[in-house]
Amino acid sequence: MNPLTTSAFDLPDRLAAKADPALIAGDEEHFAAIAECLQEAIADLTERLDAERRAPGGIGRQAMDRDTEIHRLTGRLRALRRFGLDLCLGHIVPADDSEPVYIGRLGLTDSTGRRLLLDWRSPAAEPFFAATHAHPMGLTSRRRYRWTRGRISDYWDEVFTADGLERHAALDDQSAFIASLGGNRSPRMRDVLATIQADQDAIIRAGSRGALVVDGGPGTGKTVVALHRSAHLLYSDPRLGHRRGGVLFVGPHQPYLAYVADVLPSLGEEGVQTCTVRDLVAEGAGAAIETDPDVALLKSSANLVKAIETAVRFYEEPPAKGMTVTTHWSDIPLTAEDWAVAFEAAEPGTPHNEAREQIWEELLTILVDKHEGDAPDALLRKSLRGNRELLTAFNNAWPLLEAADLVGDLWSVPAYLRMCAPWLGPDDVRRLQRTEVQAWTVSDLPLLDAARQRLGDPEEALRKRRHAATLAAERERMARVIDTLLDADDDGEGAVTMLHGKDIQDTLADEAALSRVEPDLLAGPFAHIVVDEAQELTDAEWQMLLLRCPSRSFTIVGDRAQARHGFTESWRERLERVGLDRIDLASLSINYRTPEEIMAEAEPVIRAVLPDANVPTSIRSGGVPVVHGSVADRDAVLADWLAAHAEGTACVIGDPTFRPTDRVRSLTPELTKGLEFDLVVLVDPEKFGTGIEGAVDHYVAMTRATQRLVVLTSP
Repeated sequence: MNPLTTSAFDLPDRLAAKADPALIAGDEEHFAAIAECLQEAIADLTERLDAERRAPGGIGRQAMDRDTEIHRLTGRLRALRRFGLDLCLGHIVPADDSEPVYIGRLGLTDSTGRRLLLDWRSPAAEPFFAATHAHPMGLTSRRRYRWTRGRISDYWDEVFTADGLERHAALDDQSAFIASLGGNRSPRMRDVLATIQADQDAIIRAGSRGALVVDGGPGTGKTVVALHRSAHLLYSDPRLGHRRGGVLFVGPHQPYLAYVADVLPSLGEEGVQTCTVRDLVAEGAGAAIETDPDVALLKSSANLVKAIETAVRFYEEPPAKGMTVTTHWSDIPLTAEDWAVAFEAAEPGTPHNEAREQIWEELLTILVDKHEGDAPDALLRKSLRGNRELLTAFNNAWPLLEAADLVGDLWSVPAYLRMCAPWLGPDDVRRLQRTEVQAWTVSDLPLLDAARQRLGDPEEALRKRRHAATLAAERERMARVIDTLLDADDDGEGAVTMLHGKDIQDTLADEAALSRVEPDLLAGPFAHIVVDEAQELTDAEWQMLLLRCPSRSFTIVGDRAQARHGFTESWRERLERVGLDRIDLASLSINYRTPEEIMAEAEPVIRAVLPDANVPTSIRSGGVPVVHGSVADRDAVLADWLAAHAEGTACVIGDPTFRPTDRVRSLTPELTKGLEFDLVVLVDPEKFGTGIEGAVDHYVAMTRATQRLVVLTSP
């Protein structure tokens, strides 16, 4: 980046009054300093990154620290190169006559230590978002910028005190936020950091202990809050750092994740893991929707997920009868009591498959201790490891188990299911049985996940043995190298003698370098989990998330009125039932997105089935009424809109025959949750179904529109 040679402002002619030097000269001077600092920072980061990459890789902790530093430098450099001057969101003018404080996506300090940009997540930046006329928080005024292609195309000032007008403020009849609402939508969500409102900011900055529920209807900014809160928590709460688990963000579906993909990186955070519930389980990608609603209801219960514990315990019962183990030296009795002692050797919490090695070693120790011959212990233990009769008995007593086989047995062996879930009636047991046991559905995923978490990796023990053997061979090789060096040391003194030390020898044989198993980034545990559209999660699916967050630190975002299968309880009742306790509730009731003309027609749709629905109040009028027409008008409606609008996105909802284009998507109502479009063309909404599910789909589809809604029906 070159130092600033042109104005940072590119205001259109209609805003010529805002280009008065008395209003923007201070900003111009500050932006020049930012441009110079950015150039220096980018050059410095580039040099440091190159140096780190050229440096020796090191081993063990040294290598990990080097990789972490490269990751940190790369992320910082990417952010600075991505934004340039538009890192700056605006400035606040304190009432104590001090200099304006400029707020940025990231903090920025020049070589003299002067703070040029204050990170938006810092406590000192809170007034930029939270100050109101009733509570100015020590501000005289606030300015927010609108950036277009790297230059300021507009800005808005808000004055909080009587003398604020003397501070060169440009006043107009629009706040930055209201102006932003009318802008065209794009295929990906743009972050709205500069226009976060006070009610949203209070939730973003709330603490992370326990579960915070953010309840709000369409257009209230729930997703905005969820994303910005993720970035804020990682910055402000050291207990949630990446080395302590980090943050997992769970969205409702893949179109949603694609839509919000750019937001977190634009907020300075690239380390948040994002996924859907399906992504948590390997079988999720190919899982079908459960066609029988009664089966889906049975599998949605947390009790059925907890039955996995009983299903596994069935394979962890010690043999009731003893046996005699024959060796080359003697016959060794192995009693039922010996089996029981060995089975208790597994450390609490160890997954079933990974506990096998601990139990096997304890079993061998018991047999060696009971042996009365004169065979060396090491030789006897080696012989026992190869004893086929003993191995067969052990494999039968504590078998390796696969999660898919375990869950499949529940759906194909009625007696096994009755034993694991004795509360199920005969009809329920029969209903859950199926012939294609591993034709997985979405409703099976929580059980598969619980089984996999409880069982662990069946290959882990084999991997550990191979790792141990490789490490032993590496240490033996290094020992030979050390012996050679020591033999070459004539006086037996100096640094070479340090090679006698075991610590040095262990360091030279780098254990970490021998590991090659890629970790499952979604396995957890995570320090905090953010869940959007949380009203759709079943009790069983909540268990998948609880397994990954032992601290029970959650941000739960949703709207009970948008639950497709109904949500008659309170949030507290639902969450306490699934296992959460410390629960706080924050409510968003202002609809910033949907024009009041559209909400006037959408509200009766949902109130017909949910009279107490939290329908938010729209704060703006689009000036365009909802249009009703015939399905035959679909293509003409879209053609007219595309011709009149060079930018923006549209969506046809409810018509699978429509083929999407670059600017017009085609989605089911369910897949539009969390998304927004300038134009929504709703096709035959009466065919969405009856009851709560049909009404919710209709309501959700209508409220995706930010400017215009067209409802088309068949003759």
